[in-house]
Amino acid sequence: MKVDVLVAEIGSTTTVVNAFKDLNTDNPIFWAQGQAPTSVLDGDVRIGLQGAVDDLCKKMNIDSLEYDEMLATSSAAGGLKMTVHGLVYDMTAKAAKEAALGAGGIIHYITAGKLRRTDLAKIKEIKPNLILIAGGVDYGERDTALDNAEKIRALGLNTPIIYAGNIENQEEMKLIFDEESGQKLYNVENVYPKIDDLNVEPCRKVIQDAFEEHIIHAPGMEHVRDMVNGPIIPTPGAVMECTKLLYDCLGDLIVLDVGGATTDLHSVATESDKIARIMIAPEPKAKRTVEGDLGVYVNRMKVIESIGEEQMKKDCEKMGIDLEKTLESYVAIPKTEDEFKLVERLTKEAVLKAVERHAGIIRYIYGPSGRSTVAEGKDLTQVKYIVGTGGALTRLPHRIELMEGIAKHNETGMMLFPTEHARILVDNDYIMASLGVLSKRYREAAIRLLEKSLDFQFPEKKEQEIAVNAKFMADVDRELAEAKAKEEEYRKHIEECEAMGYDMTAFKEEEAIGGASAEELEAARKAAMAEADEKTAMRKGGGIKGKWAAQTENGGQYMGDCTHDCKHCTRRNCPNRVE
Repeated sequence: MKVDVLVAEIGSTTTVVNAFKDLNTDNPIFWAQGQAPTSVLDGDVRIGLQGAVDDLCKKMNIDSLEYDEMLATSSAAGGLKMTVHGLVYDMTAKAAKEAALGAGGIIHYITAGKLRRTDLAKIKEIKPNLILIAGGVDYGERDTALDNAEKIRALGLNTPIIYAGNIENQEEMKLIFDEESGQKLYNVENVYPKIDDLNVEPCRKVIQDAFEEHIIHAPGMEHVRDMVNGPIIPTPGAVMECTKLLYDCLGDLIVLDVGGATTDLHSVATESDKIARIMIAPEPKAKRTVEGDLGVYVNRMKVIESIGEEQMKKDCEKMGIDLEKTLESYVAIPKTEDEFKLVERLTKEAVLKAVERHAGIIRYIYGPSGRSTVAEGKDLTQVKYIVGTGGALTRLPHRIELMEGIAKHNETGMMLFPTEHARILVDNDYIMASLGVLSKRYREAAIRLLEKSLDFQFPEKKEQEIAVNAKFMADVDRELAEAKAKEEEYRKHIEECEAMGYDMTAFKEEEAIGGASAEELEAARKAAMAEADEKTAMRKGGGIKGKWAAQTENGGQYMGDCTHDCKHCTRRNCPNRVE
């Protein structure tokens, strides 16, 4: 049997392979799936990959499987471990963090300012796969990033370095991380080139390229290229790629991935005009957050702690289950009815907490001028779709209700949550990560496969363009209406002042807010042409004409403000000057 593409998801514990056929047709097929224990820690990734292929063959009752291409995503051996080092936490460090998370990195340490001895010791302990250095807007502060680079080089690591700070430092960085350093340097555009301007996408692409280049040298992964002949990207980065693909098809959305150890939330959305006016700091259009304490198996006790032990017991009593007994029997994947109920309660908490931490909030600040309203964080109020992926949100019986609870959780209305109008979709085939990497080679096929997995027909692009145009025209109409309202308000104000006895003649002569009329424009054009003619005549020796001159008693001309004091006048070109 032969298929077009196999996509391998190499996880920390399990390796999954998904087989796809007919990718160059209008009806691509997700054909089959196989899985086996990951063998990276055993020293050879090929063992687990081959085991997953054998499992697929067994399920499909075939002797062997051939394929044209094998692509891969990987989170094995802890995934893409990164440390991030910026200048100011709320600016360059935050921007670098957003770039790393969106590319699929797992950030183990973030610093702001110059590195201390304790920071350097922490970096050595973590042994990151990549180090990201940022700092300073373009043509701004330079020294902090250079100082940090010198200290990181002195650690003697072989870790690749990505520099995404002040572009004036790029040549210096090349000198610091030269061939003798043993560290590959990637110079990339500044993630924070100027105040309130995030530029994270170029850095994200370089992070994924660096990951693919260096993952093949990781222990156990040295022979991955013997089987995988296509792109290899971090699994969370693949989900983000799929989320961005969905955004192109559907518009603003979020993707929730509740797992056994973490809960990831990916969003691609733009803020509303209303929120944009009061936003105090920029947010990336594509954002990912990783909640390391919100896992429904590995971190189940932390989730219970978040709920509150007493509240959890009350909830379990209502569901008719014994909490302690169910926790003892529950192993990774729920099997009994009581275990499903328990995991659903844990998933509900993970979903709500993850959205709380990802979404922004409206708050009040007080100053000399009184109370002001501001918005902080990511605005999700424009989100049209909420997509569930991962084991919990694709397999639990009440997964739809769990995601519908997001909007209801915003009781105060102060959190920038999706509204009740957002539609719920589920990645039923649990293949979003595979389709993220597949989309790099087979974009249209990935879109068709997403439609099948989500059980949802995407609107035609033409319809989307019409909707965009309709929104644009609505915005234009709104702006015109606002301008007319201001003009009317201005006119009424003048009338009210006149009624009180004020002379408003000067204000009436001002240009109307809505702009000049056609008659006014024509009059201005004629005046400008007349003036040009007069100046031309002056250059040809015709003397001063029109508004620039006035008649004397004997028929001559002089300047309109002439004092007849020729002896002291400085106008040497006056035609009536008397020496």
